[in-house]
Amino acid sequence: MKKLMLFTILSTLFINSYSQDTICTMVSLDEVLEFNYQTNEVIDREDYKGTVFIEVKNGEVLCLHLYDKKKRKRKVIVTYPDGEQVVQTLDSKSNVYFTQIGPLTVEVQKSKHFSLNELFQSNISANNKE
Repeated sequence: MKKLMLFTILSTLFINSYSQDTICTMVSLDEVLEFNYQTNEVIDREDYKGTVFIEVKNGEVLCLHLYDKKKRKRKVIVTYPDGEQVVQTLDSKSNVYFTQIGPLTVEVQKSKHFSLNELFQSNISANNKE
């Protein structure tokens, strides 16, 4: 019985010490909202123009909700501590993306409209993948 109780206590401590925190940020056309990932409670709300920078601390994961309400794209740049950068162009009508475990910096640039040519090309490439 003592071994079972000791195992339970140690496993609880071990799991809690290595758990990750998830931060949740929603970027809309003119506003950035930070949420509590567990309760969906709004922690902070700010107006912005241009680019949004989000610091993801060591052991954290970012849940990024791009919410432009229209078919648009955003360039998102993830920068790692060693200077490596990953650049992606992501759909931002109402999409959720997750990062790797930090530390890292996420840069979300201003949204851009689809041009008819870009929309046509994205539909062709999506059809070719199938």
